[in-house]
Order: sequence, then C-alpha cells, then structure tokens
Amino acid sequence: MEYVSIDLWAANLELPLPDLSTWLARLDARVAQTAARGAHMLVLPEFSCAQWLSFAPIDLPPENIMAWLAECGTVALDAIAVMAARHGVTILPGTIPFPAAPVDGQPAFLNRAWLMTPDGSRHPQDKLSLTPLEEHGAGGITIRGDTINVIDWNGLRVAMIICLDTEFTHLWSRLGQLDLDLIIIPAKTDMITGYNRVFGCARSRAIELQTVICVLGAVGVPFGQAATDTGVGGASVFTPCDISVSLDGVHAHIQAQTAALMTDLVLSASDIPVGASRRLRNGFAEAEVCPALWNADHLVVNDSGEAKQVSAPHQ
Repeated sequence: MEYVSIDLWAANLELPLPDLSTWLARLDARVAQTAARGAHMLVLPEFSCAQWLSFAPIDLPPENIMAWLAECGTVALDAIAVMAARHGVTILPGTIPFPAAPVDGQPAFLNRAWLMTPDGSRHPQDKLSLTPLEEHGAGGITIRGDTINVIDWNGLRVAMIICLDTEFTHLWSRLGQLDLDLIIIPAKTDMITGYNRVFGCARSRAIELQTVICVLGAVGVPFGQAATDTGVGGASVFTPCDISVSLDGVHAHIQAQTAALMTDLVLSASDIPVGASRRLRNGFAEAEVCPALWNADHLVVNDSGEAKQVSAPHQ
C-alpha cells in the first residue's frame, strides 16, 4: 500500500451506557462511517472497555472488576469480528483484560489489544510495561506481556504498542530493527503530563524510526466528574519529518481533550504516506537525514567517572 486511511476515536469514557448491546451498536455505527469514507481501520483507545463499568452490576465486588470486563470482552470481540467482516474494516477496539495464569493464587490478567481484520483474524498484543495502579489495582492483578508481535496487514508491517510502552528507549531500539510501516498506540493517560509524555515520545519515535505512528487516548474516566477530572485524550498521526514526506512530521492531529469539554471526537486521517516513509527508511529515496539506517554499535564509550552500580526497579 502506498497510502492508508485510519479513523482514531478519542472515546469519552464518561458517557454512560445502559448495556453492552448499546456500546456495540455505537461502535457499529462508527465502523459504518469509517467504511463509508473508504478508510481501512478504526482504532479505539486503551481501556475503552472501561466505559462498560457504567452498566456493571451494582453489587460487583471491586476485586472482580477485571474478571467481569474480561467476560464482557469475550462477547464483545465476537461481535466486533462480525462487524469487521460485514463492513470490510479492520478494528482495534482498544485494550481489554485477558485472563492469565494466577499469581500467588490471585486472578491475573494481561492488558491486551486486538487487531481484528475483515478476514476473521485476531492479532493480539499485550502491554509490556505497567503503571503501579495496573500492577496493584484493586480490580485484579495485571501482568506484563513479553512478546512483540509484528502483523502483516494489507502488505504492511504493523505493530501495536500500548500507552506507557511508548516511553522506553530500549524497546524502541528493538522496534527500530523491524522495518515497521505502521505503529499504532492506544493510550489512556490520567493527566496532561502523561498525555504529553506519550504523544511527545510518539512524535519523536516517528522521526527516529522513519515510520508512521498513530496514537490516541481516551477522554475522562468512568463515573467521573467532568468539571474536575484530569484524564486527557486526543489523537495524532505522526510521520518522518523530511521534505519528501512532511514538513513538520504531523500528518493529522486533534488537540488534547479534557472531560470538561464533553467531546467524543474521531480523527479521520486520510492518505497517510506509508509508502514514502518506507522508501525513506530503507534508503530508496533521497533524504535529508537517515536515522533509521544508523546504529551506534561501532562507538566506544570513554567514561572518566567512576562507574557506579545503581539498582533500578524493573520496568
């Protein structure tokens, strides 16, 4: 593919819903709109499934929240697979808890994204690094994934990277060796600082890897107070910043959205130049600079200071 068109839905998690059927109907309507404009994919944010908590049983114990979301996810994913086939659109419905092996006798879950294609394929990707709230949340234990999955999608090499994973240089050094055409980042950030880290890193990664990166975040939190909530979402498509692709590396963008704005926006990004980015990345097009073709393996580090052993928490 030379160009790809993608819709990024910065979903508002504070909009209450009566049941899963209503959520699925709203999603189906969005997918129909994506298909009608000839786009190839619709993407939702990380933990967009949290909106389901608006119709959770009143007596649901907090420690069972993740398990309940996972059960709903099984039903939802089957319905989403039908949508993808019917509309001919690939759907990434954010992330949904997925059961894993128990930890110390307690239920455990992966924070898993799914890329659902019209041919019925379901491509998973687990979040690789976790926030303290995810690791120790009252609703269940979340564990880290340990695999990077590269997906062949319409002839493109695609990967999904989830929220916090955007911020770790060593991970992206690995990703830079994979000749990726498209990286999709579903996110959910609780404050403007998190939004700026994830979106700022995503823009830098597009320049470093000379590839296309789509990033989006959810707005607000379930059961929130829109006037005071700090959860910030938005959506952007970043590309290499080169005269042959883009003058600023920003292909499409909607600004950060707070819950107080009461928005539920879709960024419709058309004609994203994956082909031009691929040629640039692989040295088949004239480029101002070629960071994707450079590595530091030949460098020698001269450190005149005394080496210190520092123990850091595992990320």
